[in-house]
Parts: sequence; structure tokens; C-alpha cells
Amino acid sequence: MKKILIIEDEVGVQITLEDRLVAEGYNVTIKGDGIEGENEAKTGKYDIILLDIMLPNRDGFAICENIRKAKIQVPILMLTARNTDLDTVLGLRQGADDYLAKPFVMSILIARIEALLRRSTINKGAKNVESKIFFGDFVLDQELGELFCSNELIPLNTLEYRLLLYLTKNCNAIISRDQLLDDVWGYETETNSRTVDVHIAKLRAKLGESELPKHIQTVRGRGYKFKI
Repeated sequence: MKKILIIEDEVGVQITLEDRLVAEGYNVTIKGDGIEGENEAKTGKYDIILLDIMLPNRDGFAICENIRKAKIQVPILMLTARNTDLDTVLGLRQGADDYLAKPFVMSILIARIEALLRRSTINKGAKNVESKIFFGDFVLDQELGELFCSNELIPLNTLEYRLLLYLTKNCNAIISRDQLLDDVWGYETETNSRTVDVHIAKLRAKLGESELPKHIQTVRGRGYKFKI
């Protein structure tokens, strides 16, 4: 049974989420305080975290950042009544894997959760794949599910790894943002294509190519292309 941690202070939302997720077969734990939620998340015993932004004592952005600093790579889905590009960018930059604005349709939330859990499982299963992808000074090791540069580990979260792996395996092809959302995010999504741009920017930063992209190139009006 998959374990879900919900960090949410609205009682009505807590009840709605718990009732539906338990009915779907999940083991649910709820924390309504930011600090308590962060401490629970850091136990590392959960398969996915649903994280609100506006919380007492510590906001969701800080919680997400601290979880990632603790080297916990569990998928994080941020839930919020705020729905602006800035909020989305901030959440994703702090290490969130996805973002859903309230009020949301429960079936869409379930689909997002299932997609994140599938991606997480695929990433863990990558340890069984015996192959490496080389580009520039980098090695994407599918056996370990990790990225290295000159033997130094470059930390990637689940979604970053999946996105980079997809790009490298479709080298030289022009890939649209919609195609990336379908194939990497893993569901028909209402998420703005800005989400893709944010993750591409994060990958470029980790490749040291924020100012002059070498491997992940933008094709104006069409999408992205990966060059070895």
C-alpha cells in the first residue's frame, strides 16, 4: 500500500482528500502545521507528498526546499489556491515535481498522483538497465539512475532525471512542449507549458549552460532539441 503524506491546514480539504485517497487504497497521513509536516516528510517513509503552500508556521516553498536539502527525493505535488506563473515557478524551483491549483477535480488529482508514482518507480527501476549515455563531459548512468560530470555526481530529482533521459534518447529531434508534457509528465495535463520551460532551465543550470545552452537547445516556436 502506497503511503501519502498530506501537508494541508484546511480541515475540509483534509477530509475530502483523506476519504477519496483511502478509498483508492492509499495509506494517508495528514499534518496541518508546516513545521510538523516538514519533520514528518523528513522521515523518508512516504511514497508521495501533497503539499499546500499557505500553511501555519512554515510555508510550502520553504518546506519543499528543506525536503530536497535533506536529500529526500520523494515526489512532491504542490496544492494551492494561488494559481500564477510566479507561484508555479517558485514551487518547481524549490524541487516540486508537479503543481495543481485549487479547486481541483479529484479525478485529475488522482491521475497526477498515479503519474508521479509511476515515474518514481521507473526511476528506481533504472538500476536494472545496464547502459550509459555520454554527452560532453557528462555521463547519464541508467544503471544508477544518476548524472555525473567528470565523475562528480550532479543531483537530479525524479522528474529532472526522466526529462533528461527522454531528451537524450530523442537526440537531434525537435520535441514540442506538449509532447514533453505527454511523454515525460505522463498524463493529459492542464499544466501550463511554462512548467516545461522551468524544468528545462533547471536542467540547463545543472549542466552549467544557463547563459549559453549547448546540449538542450531551444527551437523558436517549436520546442527543444538535444544535441550530443
